Amino acid sequence: MEHFAHISVQDTQQKLADGQAKLVDIRDERSFEAAHIEGAWHLTNGSLNQFMQDTDFETPVIVCCYHGNSSQQAAQYLIHQGFEEVYSMDGGFEAWRLNYPFVSGDHAG
Repeated sequence: MEHFAHISVQDTQQKLADGQAKLVDIRDERSFEAAHIEGAWHLTNGSLNQFMQDTDFETPVIVCCYHGNSSQQAAQYLIHQGFEEVYSMDGGFEAWRLNYPFVSGDHAG
C-alpha cells in the first residue's frame, strides 16, 4: 500500500472491536480531552516518536480528525514513515459521534 485508504466509521468500529487496528486522533488537545473515541491515541507532533516506537509498521492504523479532511494528509504522512496499512476515517469524529459512543472528558465548565 503506497497510499492510504478511506474507511467508513462503521468499518472503523468493526476493526477496533475486533482489535485489528490502532486508532490515532490528530485533533487539538482541547477537543481530544473533551471527547474522543475509546482507545484512541492522541497523535501530535510531540507524541509521534513515541507512537512510532510503540507501534509495529505492520499494524493497521486509522487516522481520525474533525471531519475527515486533515486525516488524509496525516495518513499519507504515516505511509511515508513506513506504516504499511493506513486509513483515513471518512467524516471524522463528527461522523463517529452521531453513530457510536465515545469517551467524554469530565472538565467542569
